[in-house]
Amino acid sequence: MIRLLLSTAALLFVLCTSAGAHFGAIIPSSPLVTSDSGPFLKLAAKFIHPMEGHYMEMAGPRVFGVLHDGVKADLLPALSAVRGKSADQEEDFTFWVAETTLKRPGDYTFYMEPTPYWEPAEDLFIVHYTKVCVNAYGLQQGWDEPVGLETEIVPLTRPYGLWSGNLFSGRVLRDGQPVPFAEIEVEYLNESPDNPQWITAPADAFVTQVIKSDADGVFHYAMPRAGWWGFSALSLADWTLEHEGEQKEVEIGAVYWVHTREMK
Repeated sequence: MIRLLLSTAALLFVLCTSAGAHFGAIIPSSPLVTSDSGPFLKLAAKFIHPMEGHYMEMAGPRVFGVLHDGVKADLLPALSAVRGKSADQEEDFTFWVAETTLKRPGDYTFYMEPTPYWEPAEDLFIVHYTKVCVNAYGLQQGWDEPVGLETEIVPLTRPYGLWSGNLFSGRVLRDGQPVPFAEIEVEYLNESPDNPQWITAPADAFVTQVIKSDADGVFHYAMPRAGWWGFSALSLADWTLEHEGEQKEVEIGAVYWVHTREMK
């Protein structure tokens, strides 16, 4: 009984001290590539608590690619492992970086399927299918194309060239079909280069915003600050993975990142 009480207390401690939601992330060095900026783009693939800035250990992704003009390209060989942490973390954690060159005009949707992450506090695996769109040279074509992931968010608002306060709309898909009344977690990336001051949430409820899609899988959210915003629609997979001899559930997330800029 004592052991059970201690285990329960430890679990409650983990849940109460980790207010932020888990997010897969692909953060490009810029949401726009222009003739002035040049064709080079850096990408950082992370598993983080965006608002709190906390990193989690991330194994090498299973899939890392880009969709442009209806054609997919494999970028997995371009990834390199690096280490990092937030200011209040004691140890470094692995994340992944890549460099690429955008030579042709149009929209480039970068996407990732990570290696499943075992979360002992929730007794399940986490797999976040993550996307972000970068526009090149002003040709606004392709941003609303699905990638074909098991679950994904397809933007209904052009996902770049947005001011803070703009409304972002998207549709949650699973196996290509809309997900009605999906729960979507929304968090601000405090590490955003555009963020003039680190935001400290006054209570846990302010860390992760929660909205739901309508009957057609469509959702809306007005982003109040300049920087990167993550949207994560969560559900349970209809498949399981083995952990220490037992089959465990898998939380799959459709994650999409959107950038806003202050109007001034």
